[in-house]
Amino acid sequence: MFKRFYPNEYVPSVYGIDFQKYYDQGIRGIVFDIDNTLVPHGFPADEQAIAFFEKLREIGFQTCLISNNKEARVKPFADKVGSMFEFKANKPSRKNYVRAMERMNTDIHSTIFVGDQLFTDVWGANRSGMYSILTQPINPKEEIQIVLKRYLEKIVLHFYKPSK
Repeated sequence: MFKRFYPNEYVPSVYGIDFQKYYDQGIRGIVFDIDNTLVPHGFPADEQAIAFFEKLREIGFQTCLISNNKEARVKPFADKVGSMFEFKANKPSRKNYVRAMERMNTDIHSTIFVGDQLFTDVWGANRSGMYSILTQPINPKEEIQIVLKRYLEKIVLHFYKPSK
């Protein structure tokens, strides 16, 4: 029942992922959530995020940010890190995951997704056929509607067994 929400991987931080490994395996595009995946909720792009995206470009990746936030939140962040973006993505809808792959000239076999929420980020990526990576949220302080979803996520993650 919960399998549709399971990520392919569950990691402590986006900043600890070995992206070179994925590039060597043929991955060419990465779709990211922003809030609590790359920076704490609502924060602007910081030096760590800017350097991170520069390194991804050096490896050879295309990137696209998809967020349920408005353009006023997403565009300045994307401009600062140098990434394509889709705002008001209505995750977990497949539409903007597919749009991100189209923009990066990739497909489900050459794209991965990284985000911090099961019921929006991971489920949308899974529905799109993408390889999904769930990160732990950067900051535990979140809006009330997200706090409530985190309780449900804990139940799902209790049954999650990573594939070897």
